[in-house]
Amino acid sequence: MLAIVVLNSCNEKKFNGVKAPTRVVTEIVSAQTGASGPAYVGIVEEQEATAVSFTGMGVVQRVMVSEGQAVSRGQLIAVMDDTQARNMLSGAEAQMAQANDALQRFQMLHDNGSLPEMQWVEIQSKVAQAKSQLEVAKKNLADCKLIAPVSGIVGKKSVKAGETALPSQAVVTILNINTVKVKVSVPEAEVSAIQANSPSEIKVEAVGRTLTGGRIEKGVQADPLTHTYDIRITVANSDHKLLPGMVANVAFGLADIDAGMRVPVAAVQRNADGNLFVWTVSEDSTAHRTMVSVGSTQGNNITISGGISGGQRIVTEGYQKLSEGTKVVY
Repeated sequence: MLAIVVLNSCNEKKFNGVKAPTRVVTEIVSAQTGASGPAYVGIVEEQEATAVSFTGMGVVQRVMVSEGQAVSRGQLIAVMDDTQARNMLSGAEAQMAQANDALQRFQMLHDNGSLPEMQWVEIQSKVAQAKSQLEVAKKNLADCKLIAPVSGIVGKKSVKAGETALPSQAVVTILNINTVKVKVSVPEAEVSAIQANSPSEIKVEAVGRTLTGGRIEKGVQADPLTHTYDIRITVANSDHKLLPGMVANVAFGLADIDAGMRVPVAAVQRNADGNLFVWTVSEDSTAHRTMVSVGSTQGNNITISGGISGGQRIVTEGYQKLSEGTKVVY
């Protein structure tokens, strides 16, 4: 029985007398796309925020929208109690009717020349005043309905039904997020290297996306405490997946950052001569020692500036068991 166990163990390590492939972990390297510069943490901001409010004071009866809802320009947002506005309109209409009746009765006297001109002017003035008050009353009634002035997404609802709204107090805030801006704070020593057209790569974990940034706006006033400048990067957001407040990791591609491919630092080895190399895997699944030249490091990665090209497979784990020509499986 012991002989059988030993024989089976030997068979697992060899296939027809050939050593079994060594299991390793690999990855395919790719050329950098430009955003290999300093990395920062940013916050997603809306392109524009519009606070929508009533022009007068009153009790809010209904709010027709909720936070996160898409609204269109001209859509009804909220309704205020219009009892007082309707009463004022009824009074203005009565005054208008009275003024018009007086005008018609005195018109004949004026035409016959039996009405003093001063009295005729006074009657016309009362008609004009009544008309003006009627227009104001109509507008006050119309203002009891809050209409969306722009299209967008409801960001915050500040007033609920039953609460008293004050003039110019925001009932809701409508956000334009067709495009958004990612705001990052950059130290003053680094801000000069970032230009309006500098390439940037933005990663938003909340939506699982890596995006290419657009035009950059640079602030001109530093924070007095941190000595940083605010920089905002425009990002297209047609599907509205990016929302204000989301955290983003931002990397800028700067001209003085060495180009090449980034690989884990541990994958780069040094031989007895002091030269650096990585283990590459050829199409026949054999490992080969490949000399490389390196550039800068960033975190746990290092830039390979020469020796390998994009699309090659390198060994990142298990390289300790390798020798030239070793058969590998990954």
